[in-house]
Amino acid sequence: MQFTFNSLMLRSAGALALCLTLCDMPGHALAQISVSITLAPPALPVYEQPALVEDGGIWAPGYWAYGPDGYFWVPGGWVQPPQVGLLWTPGYWGWGDGGYSWNEGYWGPTVGFYGGIAYGFGYSGQGYTGGHWQGGDFYYNTAVSHVDAADVHNVYSRTVVNDTTINRVSYNGGTGGVAARPTAAEQAAARVPHQPATVVQMQHRQVASLDKRALAPPNSRAAPATIAAARPAARSIPVHAADLPPVAYQATARTGNAARDHANQQEQDALRDGQEKQRQDLQQRQADDHAQAARQRSAGANPQELERQHQMQTQQLVQRHSTEQQTLRATQEKKPEAKREAPHRE
Repeated sequence: MQFTFNSLMLRSAGALALCLTLCDMPGHALAQISVSITLAPPALPVYEQPALVEDGGIWAPGYWAYGPDGYFWVPGGWVQPPQVGLLWTPGYWGWGDGGYSWNEGYWGPTVGFYGGIAYGFGYSGQGYTGGHWQGGDFYYNTAVSHVDAADVHNVYSRTVVNDTTINRVSYNGGTGGVAARPTAAEQAAARVPHQPATVVQMQHRQVASLDKRALAPPNSRAAPATIAAARPAARSIPVHAADLPPVAYQATARTGNAARDHANQQEQDALRDGQEKQRQDLQQRQADDHAQAARQRSAGANPQELERQHQMQTQQLVQRHSTEQQTLRATQEKKPEAKREAPHRE
């Protein structure tokens, strides 16, 4: 059984943690999983951008994500793009259908719509002025990006004049939100093939979700402990599917309805079986890749690039499985109770 959901709205403010989604879909399409809540995101904190530490990195601004304990801050950081020529379109919170939903960011050849949110450091609410690609090199605008010209030589300085009202509002629409709407160019950017957040970005968010100091206080005024980082935080990332443990069977929550519990467990077991087969299939494909690379070693094969590809494939699998599990649990929690037949009276 395969579960594919393009949209899932969780109405509870205590909903499950939102995680980035990496889906192996044609044209690098992004599967959208949204958490819709009635509490507006806090204001963006004020912070200084750390200096670039690795040439080629592109600034990904910090943002508020949502987890079981409420909003938490994901620090901004310099991120290496998945390939040369791509730019980062930040994610944003938007109001609609009675709640605030998160729209995931993505990598693409041009910057798309990010809600008109003034994230700063080149992200004024529309486009990106922190730098641009020229050939295979990224050139940094030192007027808005913290880059040491002594260490990075691809630099220039161009003052940016913003017509946008700069504020700390972190969401689009709703009461007090930014009123921006996507331009034709921004809509076109969303339609062209693009890529989701990188493995490092995803790990960075996961680390932030575990840091209680990143939580927004009740009054949303105090700044999180870490607001920006020169490098995204990361945990140990498995390289190959063989490094992953077999997908475990999981017991579903009991609802008090035996028939529903049985159906839920069957869906869970079917999902587990499908995911384990996917893990084994990827493990075999990666082993075949290694065998082929060994035969072509004398022909100039690049083992580092192969390992990078395998690591990306493995992490995509992990995140896709995590998303499928969360989606299934949320769907089962919202599944309506079966109608009970009224007792027959003589």
